Amino acid sequence: MYWTQRLRGAGTAVAAAALIGGVLAVPTAQAAGAVHGGQLTDLVNPFIGTENEGNTYPGAAVPFGMVQLSPDTGHNTGYDHAQNEIRGFSSVHISGVGCGLGGDLPTLPTTGDVTETDYAKYAAKFSHDTEKASPGYYKVGLDSGITAELTATKRTGVQRYTFPATDKANILLNAGQSLHKTVSTSVEVLDSRTIRTAITGSGFCQDTKPYTLYTVTHFDRPFTTSGTWKDGTVTQGSRKSTGTGGNGAWVRFDTSRDRTVEATTAISYVDATGAARNLRAEGGKSFDRVHRAAQSSWEDRLDDVQAQGGSDTQRRTFYSSLYRSFLAPNIGSDTDGRYTGWDQKIHRAKGFDYYQNWSLWDTYRTQTQLLSLLAPREERNMAISVLKIDEQSGWLPKWGYGTVETNIMTGDPVTPFLTNAYRQGLLKGYEEQAYRALKKNADGTPPADSPAVGREANVQYLKDGFAPYIKDRAHVKPGDSDFDHGASATLEYALSDAMLGQMAGDLGHTADAKRYADRAQSYRNIFDPSTGFFRARDENGNFTGPADPAQGEGFHEGTAWQYQWMVPQDLSGMVDLIGGKDAANKRLDSFFAYDQLLADPAKTATDVWVNGPYDYYNADKYNPQNEPDLIAPYTYLSTGQPWKTTDVVHAALTLFTDTPTGMTGNDDLGTMSAWNVLSSIGVFPVQPGTDTWGLSTPAFQRVDLKLDRRYYPHGGFTVKAPGASDTDRYIQSAAVDGTAHAKTYLTTDEIRSGRTLSFDVGAKPSDWGTDASAAPPAVR
Repeated sequence: MYWTQRLRGAGTAVAAAALIGGVLAVPTAQAAGAVHGGQLTDLVNPFIGTENEGNTYPGAAVPFGMVQLSPDTGHNTGYDHAQNEIRGFSSVHISGVGCGLGGDLPTLPTTGDVTETDYAKYAAKFSHDTEKASPGYYKVGLDSGITAELTATKRTGVQRYTFPATDKANILLNAGQSLHKTVSTSVEVLDSRTIRTAITGSGFCQDTKPYTLYTVTHFDRPFTTSGTWKDGTVTQGSRKSTGTGGNGAWVRFDTSRDRTVEATTAISYVDATGAARNLRAEGGKSFDRVHRAAQSSWEDRLDDVQAQGGSDTQRRTFYSSLYRSFLAPNIGSDTDGRYTGWDQKIHRAKGFDYYQNWSLWDTYRTQTQLLSLLAPREERNMAISVLKIDEQSGWLPKWGYGTVETNIMTGDPVTPFLTNAYRQGLLKGYEEQAYRALKKNADGTPPADSPAVGREANVQYLKDGFAPYIKDRAHVKPGDSDFDHGASATLEYALSDAMLGQMAGDLGHTADAKRYADRAQSYRNIFDPSTGFFRARDENGNFTGPADPAQGEGFHEGTAWQYQWMVPQDLSGMVDLIGGKDAANKRLDSFFAYDQLLADPAKTATDVWVNGPYDYYNADKYNPQNEPDLIAPYTYLSTGQPWKTTDVVHAALTLFTDTPTGMTGNDDLGTMSAWNVLSSIGVFPVQPGTDTWGLSTPAFQRVDLKLDRRYYPHGGFTVKAPGASDTDRYIQSAAVDGTAHAKTYLTTDEIRSGRTLSFDVGAKPSDWGTDASAAPPAVR
């Protein structure tokens, strides 16, 4: 079915309360898709996360597609379900980002004379009652009487507009307005069916190096007249307009008899020739044919995970999260293999597909691992693409958009991203190249003429063993600064050092392995015994900022309470620092409000934990809406109380609902969605950058994973928890292929060699996984 949106945020609490009762309730053992005619795409609601700053979009895309054709309602990242005007249907959107990005070439159908050129003024009103969306498709009825439909291929967006009967049916192509800063634009009417644009823009949270997007739009029939505008002046018959913004073109059709107009927009980050070639390769098909192909591509993706049991709400949130996990990164090479590298030169991908858009600080914790499992071919190409960035620009990325570095976020997220690919066996033939790039990144800083900041505080970190927090330090380059968040940067550097040390040892670089393993212990250097928490230190080594660990000064988007668990490489060492397992468990129980959680999981999740997409500081509780403590619920696996991981995880799952407010904060290119998917399956990457998967009770009775035989010889892996329910949720024992499994984790090799992970569950916690030897081992 298509999703018709009538729901508002008021229903969220009710849905959450209903969900906790059905988190593990399994009325029947049917495949999820069977509920709605066997199509898993029917379970996906693209409107989830479009309200309350989830920052998702409801429009049309295919898995990892270059084009995301979607309506913009005025929100800084595109679509906000709380608004009722559409400025245009633009070609580029990035799911879940926190700052304005994309929104290029908003296109809107109108009737009558063209007088306004500001999309905020000519925006069309609409009702959510007329909206429908499903993977690869979007439809809305505008108050003007026009119906708009959208679908997509990898590199094209296809629009179908159904107008009233009129001789003034217009389509406005606004080259000069987007969701980010527009630097320069050009628009040209090539012939009676074709419009070409070049849009140069910059900015993501702040100014960045510009990039250029090229587009060509072809209509299925000739327009009767056309024109352009510049800075508010509309000129009929004009064929070209250039400027620093405020440019666009309009075309007109007579719909007195034939009321439908179809248009295909192809894009390229290379040049106009690339856009034209993408159009020739992927265009020329009817709207309905493209729609069917897009839906089929999504069905193929979703079909790789067959979940049995659970409530209807749970299945919808699960498959909607799985859908969002496949939206990015995005193909960056044209159909001829050409792409623009970070040296701003044109290259050609040979033997791989080039990808772009790297929200690494977010995705390295969840989405990267999910793609390694379910889309290893694409994840391999993504890792190779990141290596090409180093090869062509001289440095590895931190947060890359299109063809440029934005330097948003801090730490060293590229290291666990690439070491994960290595540990999952996805870098065959590239191991030493990857290691050299990572070693350069870990041991140095980018030169002044590089746009990258890398490990900005590395000089001090290597000298003193910590990244200093320097308040009000001027930023040398655009983007975030590690010096603004010295405490959390230290933890991120140390985590990355551990993962790189493991890779170095595997590759025979023994001295480097020891050096990085020693550096992985740097987290100890910011532990303040007087508070019992991590704390920022200044350039002179003095602890600085408020002693209250809930204040968050020196930590990026979190507090010392939330970052205290960010030592997945050595949890046993961190636990010793704070006084041992008993002390750690008391602190964890306080952090998760565990006693309240047992009494009312859903209420604790909504009323006690941190709630608010940008509510980062002044908190001593778990924040399920942001990245720093996504792994925190799994800390109990290392403190001898693994049953509490299940309790916390399943309480957090109630925050995912099938309404527009059903996201936990910004989705950040699938990060939060992937958390939901992995936690629901019961297999979670507890040590980012390695091949270690922590275990908890799955949210379904059975999940069958269809895996690529080139990486997983058995072609699949099944997780079973027969009899699981909201009361019988505690693991009594576990087995892999019938052999008892006492550990609270699996390795990728165990998944690769096994076929089935089975859990026996019951109503009370057991001693399964409580032995010290059962915990995920420290990374050495």
